[in-house]
Amino acid sequence: MEPQRKLEEYLKQITPPNAALAEMAERREDLLAKPLKSLGRLEDLAIQLSATQNATTLRHGHKLMVVCAGDHGVTDEGVSPYPKSVTYQQILNFDKGFGAIAVLCRTAGVKVLLLDAGVDYDFPPLPGLLNRKIGKGTKNIAKGPAMTREEAVLSVLAGLEAVLAEPYVDLVAAGEMGIGNTTPSSCVSCVYAGLTPEDSTGRGSGLKPDLVRRKTEVIRRALEVNKPDPGDPLDVLAKVGGYEIGAMCGVYLGGAMRQAGVIIDGFIGAAAALLAEKLAPGVSKRMIAGHRSKEKAHAKVLEHLNLKPLLDLDMCLGEGSGAAVAMFIVECACTHFNQMRTMAEASIDEPDGSMTS
Repeated sequence: MEPQRKLEEYLKQITPPNAALAEMAERREDLLAKPLKSLGRLEDLAIQLSATQNATTLRHGHKLMVVCAGDHGVTDEGVSPYPKSVTYQQILNFDKGFGAIAVLCRTAGVKVLLLDAGVDYDFPPLPGLLNRKIGKGTKNIAKGPAMTREEAVLSVLAGLEAVLAEPYVDLVAAGEMGIGNTTPSSCVSCVYAGLTPEDSTGRGSGLKPDLVRRKTEVIRRALEVNKPDPGDPLDVLAKVGGYEIGAMCGVYLGGAMRQAGVIIDGFIGAAAALLAEKLAPGVSKRMIAGHRSKEKAHAKVLEHLNLKPLLDLDMCLGEGSGAAVAMFIVECACTHFNQMRTMAEASIDEPDGSMTS
């Protein structure tokens, strides 16, 4: 089947969250052996997960982190202090279990799947690496489109089908590795969150102020040169996106198809979420913002998606690190909902009706 037709058929299978189950979950929360609403956002998470998982018992035993990797031609413009070789070097580090995302996921009991969507390096066979390489890095978006439309579709399919291939998925997140990838993420954020290049440009992996100004101009030039069409998310992805950004978008869509809890990481993940919402309107209702990163545009993109971050730990690493830490919080939402007794079941007196909560 032709790739775009295949993607369209997948998108038809994404259903809205179950509103009736959300109401049932809220009633159960109000009956549990605790003061009303006293678990705060854990209760909100449980209600959301009941609706998105289409379940009365919340699933959390199978947690998946898909780390999507790709290189970017725009690094030729000096938008990152790191050479693009760091992309493949870090993937090798992740595979050995020593990178931040590998350590955090191991701590949180999360399976890590590395996905090569477009790294400029030929990896040897690695047990934890899925080879879905579309090209050896995108083209320089300051001079023309990042990729073709078909390549954009293939990048989304890479992430989506990686999730579909897993035997069990209860909670899923997408991480990333791609030197220079905050630049295309800023471009996507300008298109869909109404940001200016100045609003959307941060320090990335540690740029000094003069290089932030240069990066801002590169983003402005990329938007002017490519003129991405906001009405066509695949056009936006093709013109100013990245292979791994498309794959992350696909992970979110695959998670929605699997009725899993979908956890968003940082700024790059939020940019991919903007694309996912445009491809499947309403899919953001299935998303959980794991954290708010230090990248300045991240909070604005989350506001645009109507997502409230769970954590604010001054993190800006990427890789999926914030989502990995948030996995434990989401799991707590699941376990309290599944395992707590109601006031009646625990034989605990209800509050005096004359008292206020």
